[in-house]
Amino acid sequence: MTSELIIDVKPKEISIALLEDKNLVEYQREARSASFSVGNIYIAKVKKLMPGLNACFVDVGHERDAFLHYLDLGSQYCSYEKYLKQVLSDRKKLYPFAKAQRLPDLKKDGSVQNTLKTGQEILVQIVKEPISTKGPRLTGELSFAGRFLVLMPFGDKVSISSKIKSGEERARLKQLIHSIKPANCGVIVRTVAEGKRVAELDAEMKVLAKRWEDAIVKVQKIQKRPQLVFEETSRAVALLRDLFNQSYANIYVNDEDVYQEIKDYVTLIAPEKANIVKLYTGKVPIFDNFNVTKQIKSSFGKTVNYRHGAYMIIEHTEAMHVVDVNSGNRTKSENGQEQNALETNLGAADELARQLRLRDMGGIIVVDFIDMNLAEDRQLLYERMCKNMQKDRARHNILPLSKFGLMQITRQRVRPAMDVNVEETCPTCNGTGKIKSSILFTDTLEGKIDRLVNKIGIKSFTLYVHPYVAAYINSGMISLKRRWQLKYGLGVHVVASQKLALLQYEFYDSKRQFIDMKEEIENKLL
Repeated sequence: MTSELIIDVKPKEISIALLEDKNLVEYQREARSASFSVGNIYIAKVKKLMPGLNACFVDVGHERDAFLHYLDLGSQYCSYEKYLKQVLSDRKKLYPFAKAQRLPDLKKDGSVQNTLKTGQEILVQIVKEPISTKGPRLTGELSFAGRFLVLMPFGDKVSISSKIKSGEERARLKQLIHSIKPANCGVIVRTVAEGKRVAELDAEMKVLAKRWEDAIVKVQKIQKRPQLVFEETSRAVALLRDLFNQSYANIYVNDEDVYQEIKDYVTLIAPEKANIVKLYTGKVPIFDNFNVTKQIKSSFGKTVNYRHGAYMIIEHTEAMHVVDVNSGNRTKSENGQEQNALETNLGAADELARQLRLRDMGGIIVVDFIDMNLAEDRQLLYERMCKNMQKDRARHNILPLSKFGLMQITRQRVRPAMDVNVEETCPTCNGTGKIKSSILFTDTLEGKIDRLVNKIGIKSFTLYVHPYVAAYINSGMISLKRRWQLKYGLGVHVVASQKLALLQYEFYDSKRQFIDMKEEIENKLL
């Protein structure tokens, strides 16, 4: 299996697609201005205590207050509280963390009203992004994740990943980490650390310790509350940190700054693979070039088609996700209805495992498979689903089929499920059903070009249109595009984009900045 990472960087958002053997398996998209990400650490204020829930609401600067349960304060909360007071007592000289005192663990049967006070300042880390009407979910047990290690201030243990089976290797790693870890810190050793040399682990340990020190320095110096004191690495780098392995064949990026950031990171963690990071400079949109756009449009939406005419209906509700498997117009098997149901269900299990990763669906997922009479077929389906889910990084639990033919799956949810609207509203009529004559569309485009060149003064730009329209503009010995270039200059470029609807268009200048050419915007420009 070969993996490729395609990163599409736009002025307002960044999209990341992970391909395995050219098939899209993970897709993430976020606004570049988004400030709430799992792993971010804030110095925040307790807003309201909720004794009935044994929890509190915390102001971290989000429109909705974040939620912090008493048990999520962490066993070392008392140590954090005392050290925070020591840090804030002197704004000029930082109290050394190595001298910080570790206090007894927080009582598990304690109450929030006896531990926290309204208006109190605390250090918290986001563990779940805002989802639907809920604010972020917080923890008081801070951690700094690297590729090989996770550093936990005030921790007292060195834990080894359970996936490292060799007793000799576990003992080696434990002894090694004890010799290099900072004082007052616990460490979790991740699976990829197996077989790594002390120099590599020590280098990452120092980086993680520096992040914790920098966060404390910000807490000491910044007066404003709430305030971000540690920002998790960008989504692209975070994905690489968790997923990178030797199967990665290529990483394509269409933005020079992000390219350099990823190149530096890969050079740091795997110098021999640094040449797989490539800057994409083609005129065709990067997702179109690698067939990602088409896969996104065919994979999202309510109905998902898969093998031989069978399909799934995926519904999202507030409480859970519901999946219904249908055989559709699938040709019946020669071996009868039972075999036909088994084949359809096995295909659904393959596609569903991909859909869970692709949409990042979390919480409770209930799947209504086609009924099967034989117990061995139901067991085969359960085993197939478990095998398919082994590639999923999110924690999950799968129950065998119930007597009603339902399979229940729980999957870790840390951010909202990815929902991509694949239906296109006509950009010309805005759903009214009436548009100007389509034969005059190119005349409209020429009018926009004329305004750009002669009135606004933008001589070099790229016009993105639907592939059918692009084919029409580029057709003929002396194409419409060529005539535009002769009339308005060689700075006029026309590129096909699969994401656009038929009569939709977008203008970008030479610096890849979007130019809004709607009528009301043009009037303001003029």
